[in-house]
Amino acid sequence: MPSAIKILVVEDDRFLLSMYADKFKAERFDVSVAADGIQALQTAKEERPAVILLDVLLPKMSGFEVLAALKKDPDTKDIPVILLTNLSQRDDINKGAELGAADFLIKAHFMPNEVVSKVRALLAKDPVHT
Repeated sequence: MPSAIKILVVEDDRFLLSMYADKFKAERFDVSVAADGIQALQTAKEERPAVILLDVLLPKMSGFEVLAALKKDPDTKDIPVILLTNLSQRDDINKGAELGAADFLIKAHFMPNEVVSKVRALLAKDPVHT
C-alpha cells in the first residue's frame, strides 16, 4: 500500500483548521497543521509536504510572506502551494500568482470535499510530489 500523501494545512481559525484536517485525514492524507506563518515555514521545511494549503490572513507572518519565503528557499521552492482565503480581490489573486501559488481558492466558494478534489487534481498534474 502506498504511503499517504503529506499535506500541510495552515489556518489560524481553529474550527476551519480542524474541519480541513479532519476532511483530509478521512481522505487518507497524512496531515500536518500550522496556526501561524512562522510555524508554517518551520513545518514545511521539516516535513516537506506534497502540497501546502495556506491561509493568507495569519498571525506573525501573512500567507503572502510565507509563500514568498517558501519560494525563495531551495528546500521548499518546488512544493505546490494553494492559497485558501476569504480574500477575493483581483489584486490579492494576482499577488498570489506572482508569488508562485499553484491555485487560489476562496473559502466561501468551496466545500471541504471540493478543496480535496482541487488538491488531488493538482497532485495528478505534478506526480513528483506524490
